[in-house]
Amino acid sequence: MRRRLGRECLYVPSCRLGLYLALRHWCRPGGRVLMSPVNDDVIFFVVLAAGLRPVQAPLRAEDGSIDVAAVPDAAWQGLSAVLTINLYGNPDQAPGLREHCDRLGIPLLEDAAHAIGSVVGGQPVGTFGEASVFSLSKHTGARTGGFLAIADPSLRSTLERARDELMEPAGSVAELAYGLRPYAEAAVRGLRLVGAARATLRLTGRQEREGIRMALRPGELEQALTAAPALADFTSWIRVDMHDYRLAPGPLRLRRTQRLLSRLDGLLEAYRAGVRTLSASRWALPRPGPVQPLFRVPLFVGDRDAAVAALARRRITVGYLYDPPLDTYAGPHFTDPSPAPQGAAWFARHALPVDPLRADTVLEVLDELGSRPVRPPARIVAAQPAMQGGTGV
Repeated sequence: MRRRLGRECLYVPSCRLGLYLALRHWCRPGGRVLMSPVNDDVIFFVVLAAGLRPVQAPLRAEDGSIDVAAVPDAAWQGLSAVLTINLYGNPDQAPGLREHCDRLGIPLLEDAAHAIGSVVGGQPVGTFGEASVFSLSKHTGARTGGFLAIADPSLRSTLERARDELMEPAGSVAELAYGLRPYAEAAVRGLRLVGAARATLRLTGRQEREGIRMALRPGELEQALTAAPALADFTSWIRVDMHDYRLAPGPLRLRRTQRLLSRLDGLLEAYRAGVRTLSASRWALPRPGPVQPLFRVPLFVGDRDAAVAALARRRITVGYLYDPPLDTYAGPHFTDPSPAPQGAAWFARHALPVDPLRADTVLEVLDELGSRPVRPPARIVAAQPAMQGGTGV
């Protein structure tokens, strides 16, 4: 990854732990961080755990990227950092965000979990900020690990020590479970037992999300905030969907991750091919610029719930839904709401993020369903400035 990005890279057990490291290093507790409201709620809790106040940015309805020009002047003042989202791999307007950060003297931190291989302005996502975090659970399918890329290589030893203090020791049971997981999941899918497996999780109390968003639990969250910055007090939120997010990697994890990462170039080409197919469909919104190897392609349908159910019947799970936006989910007590929430609300409600590696089947299902394409209302698009230097799909 150092060769790919031209930056020093530090392995971390998860993208969320890497982001916590970056926030703690570059931001003083009590600061304010501009971020996307269409984001995983886990990331929201990571920002809170770092002792920071999330500030929700306006988004472009067409692609869910941060709308730099729509952020009011007043919102820029008093920020401690800007955190990009690069949703599904579609790049945020990093050059514009970089200019604002330079003018204000604050760090730009890039969440590139979905964006290995994406570029903006001919430059890789993850090379604009002081630091960026990548996930190896996404494109590579490693189901573990990530890395923190930093602009200043002299900081590596400091960040490495901070990482080691936060990691939990690897255990043989956890390593065995990790090794067996792909085979167990394949068996469940092959025997068509996905529904039964989910019912078992519900009955045993191990299903941590009843809907798209996890339960906020405001009373407990208020109490946790009194201890921030303190990662341990937020563990019950941050570990959701990944209980080993702080686990030091054992040899099995590292070998499997290295093997999968060695295939990255071929995987990125396969993603691009799927993106081309999906982007030519009537459910996609056209975007200028180069074809990106998106981790998920947002299609826009009138009845998303029906589309999700129809895809599930063909054993295609639609994940990475972030509805409602974080300011609606958490409320003004825990975050500064977006000054222009309409774009984020529309995108969050209508985007159907689908796997480009299943492009042909996805389009077949939507055709059979008669799914209706939708477009952002003219009043939302008209309120947004024209995009400079399109990032494309």
